[in-house]
Amino acid sequence: MKNLFLIGFMLVSGFAIAQTEGYKVGDVVKDFALKNVNSKNVSLADYKDAKGYIVVFTCNTCPVAKGYQERVSALNSAYASKGYPVIAINPNDAGTVPDESFEKMQALAKEKNFSFPYLLDPNHIVTKQFGALKTPHVFVLSKSEKGNVVEYIGAIDNDAEGENPDKINYVQNAISDLSVGKKPAVTLTKAVGCSIKWKKG
Repeated sequence: MKNLFLIGFMLVSGFAIAQTEGYKVGDVVKDFALKNVNSKNVSLADYKDAKGYIVVFTCNTCPVAKGYQERVSALNSAYASKGYPVIAINPNDAGTVPDESFEKMQALAKEKNFSFPYLLDPNHIVTKQFGALKTPHVFVLSKSEKGNVVEYIGAIDNDAEGENPDKINYVQNAISDLSVGKKPAVTLTKAVGCSIKWKKG
């Protein structure tokens, strides 16, 4: 496992710098409609009973994103029933990386038995709105009277290699705080993973 992540880090720059574009903590997110692996469009508004969302930009091929797949599934298992479902979005261009194609997304979702939507963002529109830079890159949202508000941006935890004895579960902690009516104690961390593969030209 460790070697797998080391290879990934050698291939890509490991950390996302502070966002210069896209949503910031406190911003209201514009809803979207993207195609799920079942070919049906999914939007945040579809989740009438949601208290918020765990929006994860992830992909098929990045070693770091692959290493986090089980943890993303675990987040959905733990929090969807409590009102915070996972919404996964693939921001990568299949023309640049063929293994990021919609058909490959469908195969991965079936293989891993994803219990959450895995959406295609073919023109990077939603990705750019959020300002996502890496896979994985997480945005925790809370539903409010003014809309879906960004409460946390960054990494799932500080344990990309799965070997950190001082692991901090950033996303879990953020939702725990929100669940008791508090703002997250930590609102921004560095996303660790592969750079997003943008359309060429």
